[in-house]
Amino acid sequence: MKILFLCKELPHSKVVGGPIIVYNRIKYLSNHHEIHLLTFYNLDEEKFFPSLKKYCSRFEAVTFPPPRNFLRNIYDYFFSKTPPYMLKLYSSKFKEKFDEMVKNEKYDCVIAEYSFMGQYLYGNPNIPKETLRIISVHECYTEARLKVFRVKKWSWEGIKAYLHYLRLKKYEFEMYRSVDKILTLTQKDKQILLSYASNLNVNVVPHGVDVEYFKPPPKPSTEKIICFLGNFGHEPNVDAVIYFYREIYPKIRLKMPDVKLYLVGKNPPPNVRLIAEKDPTVVVTGYVEDVRPYLWVSQVMVVPIRLGGGFRGKTLEGLASGLPIVSTTLGVEGLEGKNGEHYLVADDPEEFANQVVAVLEDENLHHKLSLNGRKLSEKFSWQKSVEKLEKILVKLTSERMLQ
Repeated sequence: MKILFLCKELPHSKVVGGPIIVYNRIKYLSNHHEIHLLTFYNLDEEKFFPSLKKYCSRFEAVTFPPPRNFLRNIYDYFFSKTPPYMLKLYSSKFKEKFDEMVKNEKYDCVIAEYSFMGQYLYGNPNIPKETLRIISVHECYTEARLKVFRVKKWSWEGIKAYLHYLRLKKYEFEMYRSVDKILTLTQKDKQILLSYASNLNVNVVPHGVDVEYFKPPPKPSTEKIICFLGNFGHEPNVDAVIYFYREIYPKIRLKMPDVKLYLVGKNPPPNVRLIAEKDPTVVVTGYVEDVRPYLWVSQVMVVPIRLGGGFRGKTLEGLASGLPIVSTTLGVEGLEGKNGEHYLVADDPEEFANQVVAVLEDENLHHKLSLNGRKLSEKFSWQKSVEKLEKILVKLTSERMLQ
């Protein structure tokens, strides 16, 4: 097959967060298929191009569009057919490049990774009829904005989220209905989409992890270090860190004054950096080439996610590294493990703090969660995940040829 991937940010080999899914799909599918990629990128990411070019027969990258100003957003909210939330990643240069590629390359299928990229498929007359159109939904934006409103309520953030929700819900699902296949990362995400539009054609293709790359060290850490891993360009990660630091971390420090907190990931905003500036027990790393040393020196990973949806790759990486996980229910969505056996789940701040302390104090509990979590992660190798995707694509293209 000849496959074109569209991605909202560069899916290189060192990336943290959702784009690592795209990178590995490209990597493993390239063994048997011709892969092309069109992606947005930042200028400082050009050093990562070689990690992708070796898997792509054609590689195209376009810089991110400039932010739309306040007045333009207001105009778009009332008069644009496309919601302002989606227009954040609309670029005429990107669309021109995409249109040229689909006209000239004769793709079997185009996969829009992230719903933002689905807007380039929706209502686009330049895509040949024989080319399959697929949107890989990493999270449902309509549902995500509603979650933000429920958590933030009538704050300015909550009000903005609700206004986005009102514009998104019709457009997003019309966009999904217009394509040949929708992919989600979890069964729950599939059910959420079907609750809005029961006639969608949806398959689940889960996240994966490189189980060899994240193999645990021979001796686990004995330092009382708590780790959070995530791309802070993703709003739910920022919310999770602020929530953890304000509501949970003080309760842990009351019982363990010598504990430390590592916040690992690129693009930490000022309110996250400020935590480390004011609190010497907290380290904010910013972008790191290799996250493993930070995982290996920690004794527990926290995933206090309250917003968003999809599958948390950070959780899988922690499990594969032999790190016990303490998470909200949302943070372990899609894993299908058992609370108390593979990880610990707590949605209340007091209970969350108690679970973290228990892992740090109880060696037997730490060992059990480390061992069982690692075994659970091995069910989610990238090879297995991409094989599932490949079967779906082969079936779709075979059916199209028979039509």
